[in-house]
Amino acid sequence: MMVRMTMALLTLWLSVGMARAQDVPGIEICTVEKTMERRTSCLQSNVDFLMKTLSKLGRDQQLKLDAANRQIEALKASLVGLQSTVDELKAAQTKSAPAEAAPQPKDQAKDQPAKDLPAKDQPAKDAAK
Repeated sequence: MMVRMTMALLTLWLSVGMARAQDVPGIEICTVEKTMERRTSCLQSNVDFLMKTLSKLGRDQQLKLDAANRQIEALKASLVGLQSTVDELKAAQTKSAPAEAAPQPKDQAKDQPAKDLPAKDQPAKDAAK
């Protein structure tokens, strides 16, 4: 009894799957049709299918292009922001560079050799020997 029930359900399930497969739109081979009306109908069905497919693919590609353009615009805006940050950092660096350059001459005066100092400030060379 259980085996019969399982076989009946399996047969029903397979037949439903095949019935749905017949309704799938696509390209049909129209040369097998004998009458002109059926051939014309088959060709028109193929044309309709191709037109729907092309319009769907066109919409998909347009959506992708729009998304890419939005991303490009966002990246351009980000680049402008980063460029202004770099300009601000360069300006701050040039402002701090002259301030750091001013103390250097004072340090260089300490490092000058003794021969550049006036005679009264020079240490006695003979006294060290």
